[in-house]
Amino acid sequence: MSESQSTSSSTDTENSRPGQQGRQVAKRAFAAEINDATHVFKQSDEDRAPNFALLPSGEIANRYFIVGTVTEVNDVGDDDEYWQARIVDPTGTVFVYAGQYQPQAVTFLSGLEPPAYIAVTAKPSTFESEGETYISLRPETITHVDEGTRDRWVAETIERTEAR
Repeated sequence: MSESQSTSSSTDTENSRPGQQGRQVAKRAFAAEINDATHVFKQSDEDRAPNFALLPSGEIANRYFIVGTVTEVNDVGDDDEYWQARIVDPTGTVFVYAGQYQPQAVTFLSGLEPPAYIAVTAKPSTFESEGETYISLRPETITHVDEGTRDRWVAETIERTEAR
């Protein structure tokens, strides 16, 4: 894929049109804030109800928009491909996992050579290990970006985090 291509043409971010129905707006959040959002819940009992994470600010999010540096990519699947990417931003590290239900992300990650700047729109998932709750992300979209894009994302995310 070229640097201008992504795995999906749809990226609803915080710049979406007001009043637009459909998917929840993706929140810009740093890795530290995502990792601190260890309370994940559903707002309804429906089978396909979205998962929401409670951010430390008290705001809820079921989609995130992050930009960072991929420092490591591994196929951690046993029988099927299941890719893990370590993404670092100025506040810490978050992990993205892609498997059979994210085929475009699997293709992207399997061909990625770290270090690389990427932008990801993703949904939160939680898992527990040794009594601790951890957040990971399932990508909806993923694409290469340049350093300038990463720097602008950092500046804008600082502003939005302070506003929350």
